[in-house]
Amino acid sequence: VRLGTFGLCIHGTTGHYFYGFLDSKLPGTKPITVATKVAIDQTIWNPIFGLMFFGYLNLLEGKSFEDYTNKIKADLKTAVMGSWAVWVPAHTINFAFIPPSQRLLYINTIQIGYNVFLSFLGNKKVEDDKEEKKE
Repeated sequence: VRLGTFGLCIHGTTGHYFYGFLDSKLPGTKPITVATKVAIDQTIWNPIFGLMFFGYLNLLEGKSFEDYTNKIKADLKTAVMGSWAVWVPAHTINFAFIPPSQRLLYINTIQIGYNVFLSFLGNKKVEDDKEEKKE
């Protein structure tokens, strides 16, 4: 339910506007344009998406801001690097071959599988620094 509401309330709307903006500023499918779009997506949008994802889960679970920052420190890097494995090739295909009007549908189709990874990370317990120092 949490991932579903995140997709409906956050990812769907922000993705629509982000990818629409990206296509308006960088139209076309030339290799340099595709590479630029993928680079922007993975260096700017990807970390922002991760912050929104972990923040949304944190909010729904009633956790503190400190819990959120600990989660970011523990798992944002893993989420971003995991994203590279999926989204660099997926977006290369997306920006080169998928018509702009169908891009969000294509992204959301792949997102279903990627959500398994995000769900795992989102539900992974963050170890307390005090416990780690004891060991």
